[in-house]
Amino acid sequence: MANSSSVGFGMKPVKMAGQAANTAGLGEYPVAANATAIFNQDLVAMAATGTAAVAAAGTEQILGSLNGVFFTNTSDDKPTFKSHLAGSNAATDIVALVNDAPHQIYEVRSNNAGASAQTDVGNTADISYSAGATPNFISKTTLDDGSLATASKQLKIVGVSRDPENNDIGSANVVWRVVISEHFFKQHAGV
Repeated sequence: MANSSSVGFGMKPVKMAGQAANTAGLGEYPVAANATAIFNQDLVAMAATGTAAVAAAGTEQILGSLNGVFFTNTSDDKPTFKSHLAGSNAATDIVALVNDAPHQIYEVRSNNAGASAQTDVGNTADISYSAGATPNFISKTTLDDGSLATASKQLKIVGVSRDPENNDIGSANVVWRVVISEHFFKQHAGV
């Protein structure tokens, strides 16, 4: 049976590695005014400016996936929560709410147009970033199957999805379970 879609959905948190409870706690990180748009479930990284920013392919110092943002709306001065950050947001108090546990397991769709293999488990890969779109503002990021390696990459594949509509390794666009291997809280070097 083929997988249900080829469209990316970003990094969906599903469980914690080991026996830890998946509390869905969110870290809060400042975001610069007029930053590049960040869509729901996009990977977020710590920038050299000390603020959170959308992560592209190859970006290190990853914090986790975006759950939403909180800011004071500049047009009406009202506190506002959004599931995404618009790139034109001029607020100076933007806070990104990020699924930032370093042992969080996520599901992400592979961009592989052909069959994957069980031997991909244990390999690393970078993401393939695609900006989300209106009206849902959900990430379209996928795992870049062409970057599979044993060297250090953004993500480490730990298994296949448990969703029967998306776990067919023999078909295109399987959904993998991954952890962030270049996580901000696991790295020892500075930003």
